[in-house]
Amino acid sequence: MLTPPRPVLVSRSRPNRVKAMELWIPRVPGGESTTEDASCDIFGGQSHYDCSGSKLAAILAGKGTINPEHNVPRSNDSTIISPVQSFGARASQVACFSNTARTDEKLGRRAKEKLLDRPTEEFKEVKEPEPASLPSGVNLGSFYGASRAVYDSPVFRQNTTPAPERQVIPERLHLALIKITSPQSLDDSVINGVARTLSQLVRLGMACCVVVDPGNVDNATVRQTAIAQADRISAAVDGQPDSKAFRLDSALSISEKGSGQPTVMSRTGLLTPLRDGHVVIVTPVAYIEENPRAVPVSADDTVVALTKEFAGLATIPDPDEDPKITAERIISLQREVSLDRVILLHPLGGIPAFRGPQASHVFINIEQEFDDIEGELIGMQKSLCGEIVEGEVSKNLNAAHSILDSNPFSQFAAKEISSPITQTSEQLPGSKTMKPILDGHLENLRLSQRTLALLPSGASGIITSPQEVANSSRPAESTTPELSAVGTRRQRNPLIHNLLTDKPLLSSSLPPGRRASANGRPSAISNLTPHSTFLKRGMPLTLLPNPHVQVWTADHRPRLQLSDPTIDLPRLVHLIEDSFDRKLDVQNYLDRVNDRIAGLIVAGEYEGGAILTWETPPGVVDDGSPESAARMVPYLDKFAVLKRSQGAGGVADVVFNAMVRTCFPNGVCWRSRKDNPVNKWYFERSSGSWKLSDSNWTMFWTTPGLPEDSQRFQDYEAVCRAIQPSWADNKSVID
Repeated sequence: MLTPPRPVLVSRSRPNRVKAMELWIPRVPGGESTTEDASCDIFGGQSHYDCSGSKLAAILAGKGTINPEHNVPRSNDSTIISPVQSFGARASQVACFSNTARTDEKLGRRAKEKLLDRPTEEFKEVKEPEPASLPSGVNLGSFYGASRAVYDSPVFRQNTTPAPERQVIPERLHLALIKITSPQSLDDSVINGVARTLSQLVRLGMACCVVVDPGNVDNATVRQTAIAQADRISAAVDGQPDSKAFRLDSALSISEKGSGQPTVMSRTGLLTPLRDGHVVIVTPVAYIEENPRAVPVSADDTVVALTKEFAGLATIPDPDEDPKITAERIISLQREVSLDRVILLHPLGGIPAFRGPQASHVFINIEQEFDDIEGELIGMQKSLCGEIVEGEVSKNLNAAHSILDSNPFSQFAAKEISSPITQTSEQLPGSKTMKPILDGHLENLRLSQRTLALLPSGASGIITSPQEVANSSRPAESTTPELSAVGTRRQRNPLIHNLLTDKPLLSSSLPPGRRASANGRPSAISNLTPHSTFLKRGMPLTLLPNPHVQVWTADHRPRLQLSDPTIDLPRLVHLIEDSFDRKLDVQNYLDRVNDRIAGLIVAGEYEGGAILTWETPPGVVDDGSPESAARMVPYLDKFAVLKRSQGAGGVADVVFNAMVRTCFPNGVCWRSRKDNPVNKWYFERSSGSWKLSDSNWTMFWTTPGLPEDSQRFQDYEAVCRAIQPSWADNKSVID
């Protein structure tokens, strides 16, 4: 049984301390009071009413009502109000609050829980009246509520407030877009080897979308051939462990009469199976939008349409739409998918090279080399048709025979397809065989350029043959299993290697004699040089002066200076200091090299570069005479790559190739500290090296036949010994 609470004193100085329970009594003018009324002062004397103490207790207990006639104004004196004696049980409290609710009064939810110690569900929702509809009267307050500390104390409950649903953002899908050309010409072992590689790519986190290119077949049978080969590849993928294939025939749509470029019908229909781990196989078939009818389309156009869709560039913005909204929608689409690789599996393999000592292009920087390589291939086509002068014909003919001899598909075409041709003055031998080969290389090069131009700079492309992918995916086999259990080293898979390193199998700056295999020994699978080409959108390359206009020779005057307005000297200094991690004494360096500069190579936005000079050996005066020019040494003074670009993107290879192939094809020398960790890279790319005695330097060169020319060799060594460093930390003695 509850004991009666102590009397509560309500005065002007401490008005209405309890806020949970309030009782409004309407003001009735002219009301009379009785002798047994108890004074009640609410809100600091702003309103004064008398209410019978016993009646008030009865009202609060739910046993009576307020009679307005007993409410008369009284003075502002504060008095003590008698407590209610009938709160002896919990039922009385519930009744009290229920009756209070009927008088449009609200008790705080926390107060109810504290006082009654009951779940909140037992109390009905009490609505507080709007201020405009409140009757004219007095707020009596909550005389018998809990203390303020009870109301303000936290109430701990569980599972009362539902947690907001967390928005699930799908993980970004990393994707490789693969085109397989003429799969009908490949046997089942090659198809299974390609399917094994696709399965490995998916397990490594790279989703695969495959486009089937039936090649040069009749238009009437293009669709049937594409579907049959798609089923064949799908069955090979399904045969791999934990691999699933999904053939998609209705992926593209095209405008009426088959004009224009195809577009993707459903983005969700493409991404859903890719996210589920399926290898999606797309046939080059599109449906006309106005009339649902299937028509064959170009496989190259299919690859471009899929590239636009995955890159988020397929949507055509509304001219009336806010550009910010359009940009946000494109960015949201690009966050869903990252198209990292565009892979072309063609029987021809990588892009051949017709200029220089290399037989094929291992790495192509599209920004720099696309026009030149395209010109090489077009020039070879013209030479086969007799459109080039006689000197160029013999040069290109030798290159053509080298491609015919080294490419397995070319050998097959020469034996099975082409017939012996009599030589004429207008057409060279092998032209009928070489023309489709050169056309195929041009198509692959142009398709790679079109797709990579739509993707971020981090995306890359690979052109290789299905045979190479299939051979490298086979397990290593023993040469003589009955005699020895030791097997040969398996050839590296170009697709797996590129996925893990974002680099080609071989460095493009390696000399041709060191490209036999990735580890410097003959390949265990084939004696042929790997025909794989790695492509990057890359970066532009600036050569000052342009060697195609002005050859870099020692007798050229006037020479370039680093203060030239075409050179951003602050960025060049930052490139050198960031690469070497040392502070450069700029003025001392300019004084030493300004009258000796042979040329400058800059990659991209000063991401890499090289400064090359003409150095005179000690005792030789640079007087401009032919004798002094003949003794000058081509010297690589600075070779620098920003730290963030080192080991990625092929910046060093691009700069080095430009130096040794374009700027100084007859050779150049440089020096490096004996303990420099980059020396291994220099050893692989130089023609020779020589450790300078009594110093901490190693000399490198690319000049052919240098050791046999004693005078030239002595001049090289003397120059490498004599050059003084220009570092601001004064640590040249360590060098």
